[in-house]
Parts: sequence; C-alpha cells; structure tokens
Amino acid sequence: MQNSSSDRVKFLLEAPIIGMLLKLAIPNSIAVITMTSIMLADARFVAQLGTTALASLAVVFPFQSLLQMMAAGAIGGGVTSSVARALGAGDREKAQEAAWHSLIIIGVMAAIYTIVLGFFCRPLFSLLGATDEVLDGSVTYSRVLFGAAFIGWLFFVGMSWLRAIGQISFLSTIVIISSISQIVMSGAFTLGWGPFPSMGISGPAIATVLSQTVAGSYIIYVMTGRKMEIRLRPYKFNIHAINDIMKVGGIGLINSTSIASTLVIVTWVIGRYGDAALAGYGLGSRLEIILTPIAFGVGGILTTVVGANFGARQFIRARNVAWLGCAVTFVITTIIGVMSAIEPGLWLDRFTSDPEVYKYGALYLAIAGPFYGFFGGGQTLYFANQGTGKMVVPVLISFARLLLVCAVGIMCVIFEWNLSVIFWAVGIGLLIIGTGLSLNMFGPVWKPKEILNPN
Repeated sequence: MQNSSSDRVKFLLEAPIIGMLLKLAIPNSIAVITMTSIMLADARFVAQLGTTALASLAVVFPFQSLLQMMAAGAIGGGVTSSVARALGAGDREKAQEAAWHSLIIIGVMAAIYTIVLGFFCRPLFSLLGATDEVLDGSVTYSRVLFGAAFIGWLFFVGMSWLRAIGQISFLSTIVIISSISQIVMSGAFTLGWGPFPSMGISGPAIATVLSQTVAGSYIIYVMTGRKMEIRLRPYKFNIHAINDIMKVGGIGLINSTSIASTLVIVTWVIGRYGDAALAGYGLGSRLEIILTPIAFGVGGILTTVVGANFGARQFIRARNVAWLGCAVTFVITTIIGVMSAIEPGLWLDRFTSDPEVYKYGALYLAIAGPFYGFFGGGQTLYFANQGTGKMVVPVLISFARLLLVCAVGIMCVIFEWNLSVIFWAVGIGLLIIGTGLSLNMFGPVWKPKEILNPN
C-alpha cells in the first residue's frame, strides 16, 4: 500500500483550485487544440480533392469520432478514473492493476472496430445513403483507418495512463509532436507534396495510423520503465479490475455511441437531400464535434482531479473543481458557437468555395451554433462525472438527446420536412446535454453524506 502523499497526488488533493487547474489545463488544452487541428487540416486537404471526397469524409467522420470518444473519453475516462481513485486512496498496486487490465479491453474493442468498420464497412455506409464514388471513397478511407484500429485504441487509452498519474505536461508534449507530424504527413500523402505520391482520400488515414503507431509505442516504452508513479506490468486476471474500469468506461460507451449515433442519424437524413447538403453538414458538424476535444482539454483534467479527490473523500473540493471547469468551457464554446452563427464564413471559407455546400453549412451553423456553449459545458461536466465512478444519469441525459434527434429525423424523412427542422432538433439536443448535466450536479452523487475538507 502506497502513501497517497506523493508529490503529484498531493498536488491534486491540496493545491489551490484555480492555480491547479491552470497548471494542468493549459498544457492539456494546448495539446487538445493541436490534436483538434488535425480534423481541420484533414478537411482542408480533402476539400482540394472536390465535393465528392468531402462527402466521403463526412460519411466516415462519425465513426472516426466514435472511436476517439470511446477510446479517449469512455474507456480512457474509465481507466483514468480507476487509476486516479486508487492513487487518491493510496493504493498503487490497484492503480497498476487497472492499467494492465485496460489492455484486455483495448484488444476486445479494437477487434470489433476492425471487423465491422475495416472489413464490412461498405454495406453500413450504403445504409447511410452513400452511393457510387462517395461510397467508394468512404470505404477506402475506412479500411485503412479501422484496419489498424488497435493502434488507435492503444494510443488513446495510453494517454489515459499518463493523465491519471498527473503527467500532463509530458503527455501534452507527446500529443503536440504527434499531431504536428500527422498534419504534415496528411498533406503529403493526400496531395502529394514533394517526393510523396498523392494517395487521395486514403492519405489522412495513412497519416493517422503512422503517427499513432510511433506515439503509442513510445507511451508503452515509458510506462514499462520505472520512472513513472505506476508501472505497466503483468497482473493475474482480476474481474474486479475490469469492473472498476467498466462501471465508468462501459456505460461511457453508451454515451459515446449515443453522440456518434446522433451524427449518423442526421447524416442519414441529410444524405437524402443530396451530396452538397451532406458535404455542407459535414463541415458544420465537424465544428460541433471539435467542441468535445475542447471540453476534454479541461474535462480530461477534471476526471483525474475529481477521481483523486473522491478517492480521498474530499467531495466539496471535487464539486468546486467541476463547476469551475464547466464555467470556463461554457464561455469558450459559447463564443465559438455565436461567432460561427453570426459569420459562418469564418469557418466555412476555409474548406469550400462551392455555393451550395456553403449554403447548407451556413444554415446548420446559424441554427445549432448558439447552443454550442451548452454542449461544451455539459461535456466538461460529463468528464468530471467520470471521476466519481457513477455515470448512469449523465448517460441517460445523452440518450434523451439521441431519442429526440431520432424522432425528428424519422419524421423529416417521412413527411419531407425542410432540412432546417433536423438542424433545430440538433440544437435543442445540445441544450438538453448542458441543462441536464448541470442539474445532475445537485443530485446525491455529488453530495454524499460523508464530506471532508470543505475547501
């Protein structure tokens, strides 16, 4: 049994809240912004291949986002929560056991992605309305990216190991170098810069696999050494270690699936309105999905901090940290959303000059943009909830959003409603996320009877 007063754990439990968040969230946010820029760069490179290629990217994008949300946000959040709570309670062995058992989960989840989206993606994308060249492009991209799904899962869950032990600056350095390298390779492989051959739509997928292979391998190398707070080493199989991760990560998979399913359903509906509408929505929704990494810049830190403080039974401190993180993210994402609604060209002009694509993208941003702050703040609280180890209510809130979008989407197809109706459903769904998760902060999970250290 380790004493929980190691320097990094003690910092999470005792440092002034504002100073602690600034020290941890700034490097993490810079890393997340750098990682987010990959999405922007890929869209810009692919846009130079034409509207058809953009539409192909839009078809795959929800599933690519789903992998990242599941690996980094759901299972990764479960791993971070389990390790941080164990360290907060002073149990290093339990923390190491959780990290080792996360490899089992990685293997299972990666196999599912490889089978479904690596080998059998064509019929799935056909159901979403992709046809002809759009379908061929999406299949090509998907088979490269998800054929190496294990690499992506290892990279994102490996990040959670470092985040859980408070190695934020070190992790941020890895992410920044990896992201910049990926952007350069994406442009080179997609457009054929310099001596590199142009590989078209598969270029960004190849760049993703290569950069994540190098970064993931380095994380494994570091974690198997002896210089970190915990060490990645073999443990005898323990179902309780799996359960401790999955009580957060498993139910988090439902949340990730709900978010991605919302995108898939909206993509399916909009596909009936033509390729230009699909490409325009793809550009608009890409900005929405980018809000999740922005929220994760703060929220990923909250999972660690809340987890450590819940492990040490410092509940008031944990709640204060969560509210502060939510407020910061709400302000940032509200500004982004309102600006995109008022002047959509600030975003869309970077990716397309097609007036039809621009029209649909601008319509989406004008309707959904003002609600972005609720989604950003709500997602930050979602990550904070992961630290508590109890996720049922947050996932039910996300599921309510999915039901709303499903119902409206189906009615749009049946009654041939105007495209703006489904966009309004998306916006109201974002409002549900923010409002619901804020109200959850006043529930029993965040106000347990035993309260220590009212800082």
